[in-house]
Amino acid sequence: MTAIKGILGRKLGMTQIFDPETGNVDAVTVIEAGPCPVVTVRTQAADGYEAVQLAFEAVQDRKLTKGELGHLKKAGVGGHRHLVEFRGASELQQGETVTVEAFEPGDRIKVSGISIGKGFQGTIKRHNFSRGPMSHGSHNVRKPGSVGASATPSRVFKGKKMAGRMGAHRVTQPGLVVHEVDAERNLLLVRGAVPGPKSGLVEIRAVES
Repeated sequence: MTAIKGILGRKLGMTQIFDPETGNVDAVTVIEAGPCPVVTVRTQAADGYEAVQLAFEAVQDRKLTKGELGHLKKAGVGGHRHLVEFRGASELQQGETVTVEAFEPGDRIKVSGISIGKGFQGTIKRHNFSRGPMSHGSHNVRKPGSVGASATPSRVFKGKKMAGRMGAHRVTQPGLVVHEVDAERNLLLVRGAVPGPKSGLVEIRAVES
């Protein structure tokens, strides 16, 4: 089987691993990745681009729509909760399965996920604004300050950095390295932190050196 350097998984959390030889400690993120069956192979001739569509997290058929089930059954794949396409050429065929064995320790990767939502936050936390003075009767403690002009243009420009919803958007963290692969338990140990909360869905893609 030809493995693609891309896989879906769930972030389980972070831990530390000690190197018995050097005594160094590495912070690693534990990701439960795959197995991911190949549902569709996109080609330049048929679809205008090359990609591989992977499924992840098997579920009961009753939890999916008829359209989703029909799409999966064409590839001989049972019910899965998530479908994600990984762009690029691949020798994978429909019906094959991608596992963590596609990766090796030392592989350079990037991980995408939905960042942790922080809710409604002010400008100091959301945009790293500075606070106002605390003395001489100042009331500008954590306020954003002036946000618009006076008579011209008499409005606040779009895109102004203000208070609002923070987090819960797609983030890609590059520059990560695979520390260890546990094929028996479908685990990837990644050196460093990856986006998202615990149990959050993540996409792992290899980066060519």
